[in-house]
Amino acid sequence: MNEHHKSENQIQLEQETVEAAKSDPAKFGLLYEKYFRQVFVFVFRRIGDEEQAADIVSNTFLKAMLALPKYVFKGVPFSAWLFRIASNEVNMYFRKTNKERIVSLDKSDLSTIIVESGENDSTDVQQKLLKALATLKPEEMQLIELRFFEKNAFLEIGEIMGITENNAKVRTYRILDKLKQFLTKIGGI
Repeated sequence: MNEHHKSENQIQLEQETVEAAKSDPAKFGLLYEKYFRQVFVFVFRRIGDEEQAADIVSNTFLKAMLALPKYVFKGVPFSAWLFRIASNEVNMYFRKTNKERIVSLDKSDLSTIIVESGENDSTDVQQKLLKALATLKPEEMQLIELRFFEKNAFLEIGEIMGITENNAKVRTYRILDKLKQFLTKIGGI
């Protein structure tokens, strides 16, 4: 089990911490300490600017702390709720600045997508996949990032994006089909 996939017991313990923080805001610091790095990496991978990422993460945790009394446990890790707030903050940043969205990935990320789509992994296919990824809409790319780069479960992806688990799964596999079609069209596979 990796850090993104938690046991029922871990989720329950986390929920107890969240409930404690609702009645005692000083306990929110435990959640901040636990998730700051993950949220920072999540934001930084999307914008590529350390100072701006720090500002966005600060806004994320401020909004989370202020909204905590309204937080409702939905059976997924608390981090999914934080990532949803962070995702909204990143989207707002791109709308306000009109900057190009950044996608930070490594070879293992590309290999995972290639294998998941049923193809043979090679440097040539990886290069063509990069071109195919560039054709995706921001929301499509976010699904790919959350699933393959952040390694989130579909239930968590659904929570982050405000859609059902099944919808997250269906959309992700449709995007994989779209990438596969693009690769076939440009002679990638």
